[in-house]
Amino acid sequence: MNAMHRLGIGLAALGRPAYINVGRADELPPGRSVEQMREATWDVLDAAYARGIRWVDAARSYGRAEEFLGGWLTARRPADVTVSSKWGYTYVGEWKTDAPVHEVKEHSLGRYRAQYEESRALLDGYLSVYQVHSLTEESPLFQDAGLQAAVAEAAADGVRVGFSTSGPGQAETIRRAVALEVSGQRLFSTVQSTWNVLETSAGEALREAHDAGMHVLLKEVLANGRLATRPPAGMQTVAAKNLVQADALAIAAALSRPWADTVLVGAVSTAQLGANLAAAEVSLDEEDLEALAGLSVAPETYWAERSALPWS
Repeated sequence: MNAMHRLGIGLAALGRPAYINVGRADELPPGRSVEQMREATWDVLDAAYARGIRWVDAARSYGRAEEFLGGWLTARRPADVTVSSKWGYTYVGEWKTDAPVHEVKEHSLGRYRAQYEESRALLDGYLSVYQVHSLTEESPLFQDAGLQAAVAEAAADGVRVGFSTSGPGQAETIRRAVALEVSGQRLFSTVQSTWNVLETSAGEALREAHDAGMHVLLKEVLANGRLATRPPAGMQTVAAKNLVQADALAIAAALSRPWADTVLVGAVSTAQLGANLAAAEVSLDEEDLEALAGLSVAPETYWAERSALPWS
């Protein structure tokens, strides 16, 4: 599979007016109205599809991302796009950049049933993968047999069941979730986790999941924009050697993981997307990979810094 077909578009930063991505503001429409953000989403989706990208990822909590994507799917009718979404958070930001709270998490049977129907309705029959949003070892899902059984029922609709992870305990959560079974069958077939040159702690667990037959998606490969706007000095050196900008290098590093089936990028404009997609032409050598491996930090440090990023 060529590199472009291993890339996907994530809509976390396009479906709502505020998010924690650094370097996003100047690429967005000034007013960030619903209509402006819908148009920006369609522009990015059109450009991504034209370049060969065939995976799009959304979530119930990404503001109107599912609505925007559903409208694009209805208008364009692509026959070969994989659509994944997530349940477990509810968007409560009321389309305000300064909302006191933007999303609320709840992993319950009632929340799952309601959001599954909402996602299916908005995505017009295109929903291919439905994921638990930010599963952690503390999630009630691990103890709730009724919720597990309900989630497993999605297979009857032809929908694959997956989960995403966040936080310093990603590796432990991945291993526990991969082992989870319902009626003797593995519950999950996809996993979406944060991996980037700063936060590599989930790598071995993701490799194990891939070897077990799961589809592995990588998210936040630009560290919420930090690697594009303020890359470490060592990263700048490798980027210059490969004649690319830091954003493309960060994505190329994710693509270099042989166990990464899909690498999500979160571009919010066609210009940003074009810059990101230069990654598809980068081939990193052992010296490059060794230099980048030296940039990783302790997961507790990484996630503390991520938690401090403001919504804007």
